[in-house]
Amino acid sequence: MSVKLRLQRRGKKGKPYYWIIAADARSKRDGKYLEQIGAYNPNTNPATIELDVDSAVKWLQNGAQPTDTVRGILSYKGALLKNHLAGGVRKGALTEEQAEAKFTAWLEEKAQKVDAKSQDLAKADAEAKEKAFEAEKAANEARIAANAPVEEEVAEEAVEETTEAEATTEEASKEEE
Repeated sequence: MSVKLRLQRRGKKGKPYYWIIAADARSKRDGKYLEQIGAYNPNTNPATIELDVDSAVKWLQNGAQPTDTVRGILSYKGALLKNHLAGGVRKGALTEEQAEAKFTAWLEEKAQKVDAKSQDLAKADAEAKEKAFEAEKAANEARIAANAPVEEEVAEEAVEETTEAEATTEEASKEEE
């Protein structure tokens, strides 16, 4: 039996969510599977990936072949590196402690890169909001400036009407005296 590590689609139309599974190569895409080893959500930025690295390494050591997309996910999460290091331990090139230290160092470096990307995305989003706010503010000022002459004319007319009304009331009060 040939085993593949592949994606099984979940979620609704237009909002995919995938399980990362180990399945017989002959089974259907959304059919029976041997084990679920993780989940992948491409709808978030950066994509959310949950992966049981030890289970993935176990399947890789037993001969499971990942699809191209799953190979990229396994590489991103370090499962392929851990499998490579485990091969070095089996051959005697590394000790278990050295392999674990290399893997831990790689995970820390990767976490820093992901955090930096998240911060850059948040900063870019904040800048975009600030630019949009400034553009909206400028548009409002332009609109107000365009309406200002009309408002001044209306205000002048109102002042003239009030002065005329005051004048007529003064004349009326003088006549009464």
